[in-house]
Amino acid sequence: MQQFVNLTLGGVITGAVYAAFALALVLIWRSTRIVNFAQGAMAALTTFIALSLIEGGQSYWVGLAVALVAGLLIGAVLERVVIRPVEGGPELNAVIVTLGLFIAIQALISVLFGVNQRAFVAPFSTIGFKAGDFTLALSPNTVFTLGAVLLVMVGLIALFRFTRVGLAMRASAFGQEVARLLGVRVGRMLTLGWALAAVVGSLAGMLIAAEVTFVAPTFMDALIVFGFVAAVLGGLDSPIGAVVGGLLLGLALSYVRGYLGDELVGLAALVVLVVVLLVRPGGLFSTTQTRRA
Repeated sequence: MQQFVNLTLGGVITGAVYAAFALALVLIWRSTRIVNFAQGAMAALTTFIALSLIEGGQSYWVGLAVALVAGLLIGAVLERVVIRPVEGGPELNAVIVTLGLFIAIQALISVLFGVNQRAFVAPFSTIGFKAGDFTLALSPNTVFTLGAVLLVMVGLIALFRFTRVGLAMRASAFGQEVARLLGVRVGRMLTLGWALAAVVGSLAGMLIAAEVTFVAPTFMDALIVFGFVAAVLGGLDSPIGAVVGGLLLGLALSYVRGYLGDELVGLAALVVLVVVLLVRPGGLFSTTQTRRA
C-alpha cells in the first residue's frame, strides 16, 4: 500500500512537471499554430542563466525573475528574427526551423556554461512529509510546483477567454488576413505569443530543475518528449487539457516504472501517444471535430 501511495504521489509530482512544459506548448500553439520543438532548449538556457546568478550569491527568487525576463526577450527576438520569415509558409518549414533552434541553443548552452552536471538547489525543502512512520513522496517544494502549474493554467484560461489580447492572439493564429482587416496587429500578437510561451517555458525549466536537482545542457531532453505527449493527450488547444494530460501521463509512467521497470517507460509513453492519435487525435479536451476521409 505504501508503494502504491508513493507511486501515485510521485506520478502526480512528475505529471505536474510534464504539465508545466505542456502549458508552454499549448500557449504557443494557441497563439501561433506552431509546435515549438526548441521550447525545452530555450527553457534550459534561461535556467542556466538563473543558476549562474544563484551560484553568484543571488537568491532563487532573483534568479527566477531574471529567467522569466530572459525568456520573454529570447522568445520575442527569436520570433522576429528566425520564425517570422517562415510564418505563413508550409508548416514543415517552421518545424525544421524550431528543430534547428533546438540544436543551436543546446550547443550555445554547452559553450557558455559547460557540459558537466551542476547542482540546482530547490527554493523549498525536498524532504517528504511524514504520515506516521511513512515518508511520503510529497515535499514543500513539490507543493510549490503544483501550485505554480495550477496558477499558470488559470492564467492562460483567463488570458484566452476573458481578455481582448488573448482573443487577438487567437485570431492572429487562425486567420492572419482576416485579423488584419479587423484591426489586429498580427505581427505584434505573434511576437507576444512567442514571448509569453517562452516565459511559461522558463518557469517550467526552473520548476523542473528544482525537482531533478542536477542540470546539464541536455537535462530537458526527456521532458520535451513527455511534455509533448502530455500536450497531445490533453489537447494542444486546452490549458486544462495540458494539466490533466500531464497528470495522467505522470501517473501512468510512475506505475509502469514502479511495477514493470524503468526500461518500459519510453515504450509506455509511445503507446499512450499512438492510442490517443488513433482514438481521439485532437486530445481529450479538444474543442474541434476531426474529419475522417
